[in-house]
Amino acid sequence: MNGASREALAAARERLDALTDSTSVDAAQLAEELAAVTALLDREAGLRRVLTDPAKPGEAKAELVQRLIGGQVSGTTADLLSGMARARWSQPRDLVDALEELANIADLTAAEKTGTLDDVEDELFRFGRIVSSNTELRAALTDRAASGQAKTELLRRLLGGRAKPATERLVVRLVTAPRGRSLEAGLESLSKLAAERRDRMVAVVTSAVPLSDGQKQRLGAALTKLYGRRMHLNLDVDPDVLGGIRVQVGDEVINGSLADRLDEAARRMAS
Repeated sequence: MNGASREALAAARERLDALTDSTSVDAAQLAEELAAVTALLDREAGLRRVLTDPAKPGEAKAELVQRLIGGQVSGTTADLLSGMARARWSQPRDLVDALEELANIADLTAAEKTGTLDDVEDELFRFGRIVSSNTELRAALTDRAASGQAKTELLRRLLGGRAKPATERLVVRLVTAPRGRSLEAGLESLSKLAAERRDRMVAVVTSAVPLSDGQKQRLGAALTKLYGRRMHLNLDVDPDVLGGIRVQVGDEVINGSLADRLDEAARRMAS
């Protein structure tokens, strides 16, 4: 997002955090309602244009939100949406993207409140690995001819009772409403949001054999020192990497042994 939209999203995220800090707000319900409004505006191009029209007073747009959905969602959700309608957006589509992001953040916040955010991060990562290695499953989940209900039922069979509720909700929304993204890109975006909830970056670590607890702690500490932010390690095992490890942080990929990586970290910090 650019300019006005970026500022509007930042303000909406601050408001969402303030709301979900309250123990009286059900973050999971808030996520569900925000997702429903996202779907509505994704379908109704005319409505999203009206709600982002810079020529219309912000208060008038907020009143329209209250008239249209005030009785269908909680007061918390309606107030949040009214505030977003008052804001300025660079283009109508940005409002929908922002709503979708807020819905995902609300679900991750619900997981954080129940102490399961780390589990959700790991489950999103493992699900992505399963999808990438199973072409039939990926084809079924991305089949445009398949109904959303059929995809939801498939995901319920795969994840029901095996994944945290927040993981299941996030994945079902992504698969049934991809909004032009690939499944892999959507899962990566969710993983980044999950890591951000604890102000951490995500490092995908691939090793020939499982790392010991001590190795994980040392690697995590070295990466945290290098990047200046807490690091969440998504661990994968692949015998093809032989005796070394592969670390990916964002777009940066490092191949080599753990000792080589730590030496590189020390050199970069010294310079």
